[in-house]
Amino acid sequence: MRVGLAANQLHHSQPDAALFRWLHACGKGISELDLTLCAVGRTYDAIVADDRFDDYAGLRRYPNGREGGLMKLVAEVVGLPESERVLDGAIYLIDPVDPSSIFPEAIALKRQCVIHHKPFISTVASARDWIEVERIHANLTPDHGADDLYALENHTLALIAHDAMKEQMLAYAAAHFDVLSRFKRRVATGTTGHRLNEMAWRLGWPADKPWADRYQSGPLGGDAQIADLVLERRCQRAIFFEDPHVARQHEADIQLLERAVTTVTDEAACMTSPRVAARWAEAVRKRVALR
Repeated sequence: MRVGLAANQLHHSQPDAALFRWLHACGKGISELDLTLCAVGRTYDAIVADDRFDDYAGLRRYPNGREGGLMKLVAEVVGLPESERVLDGAIYLIDPVDPSSIFPEAIALKRQCVIHHKPFISTVASARDWIEVERIHANLTPDHGADDLYALENHTLALIAHDAMKEQMLAYAAAHFDVLSRFKRRVATGTTGHRLNEMAWRLGWPADKPWADRYQSGPLGGDAQIADLVLERRCQRAIFFEDPHVARQHEADIQLLERAVTTVTDEAACMTSPRVAARWAEAVRKRVALR
């Protein structure tokens, strides 16, 4: 697999920065999966300067961001017909107050990952989680260092879907009801939460008990309410099915939730594609069987 890799300056400027926390936690898994890491200029340089992962054979240097490095990652997520340079996903460790995180190429990287059903990973927790998911699908023994990510009985899950994606969210929740029901708590924005509860009751969930606690609808502030849960470390995972083709009037609220997730980078994992979320749910089941 080929994966794009970038990190804002905050996340690679110190020896204990987010980039290195991920590499050190997942170095063995990265090698086991034989990943090719296509790292944008300064991210690559920081890895080499760190001297603990610089001899990894799968590390590739792309241009600096100002020289088009992030733009090249976007193009390779889409795929280039004249070459075999195609990325299977992108890891972009975001500092939410770094202006470059909202540059067009940064926004396009996420959007194209969503459109092409590839993982877009913006936090340390999500990056650790993704490595473990791919390890499990490769039939490798579960990494006990990732057990904290799979203690679902202690976690809260946020389920959010834009209008055009609500049917896919309902289908996803029904198909993986057993996995999602393991969470200590589920929360959702208004209409999505109402429809999820109706689905759960049809599947046998106790009729006097909501399956998902409902917050306000997105336009009325539900995204902001759930962002507060994330910031308080009371929501550890979000499954957020976005419609990348429609401009949304409450775009600022959506970005608020995304920024909250990246603010608590080690504690919150987020998935934005039905295909990626389904692969995660399948890995949860399989991980139990492999232990």
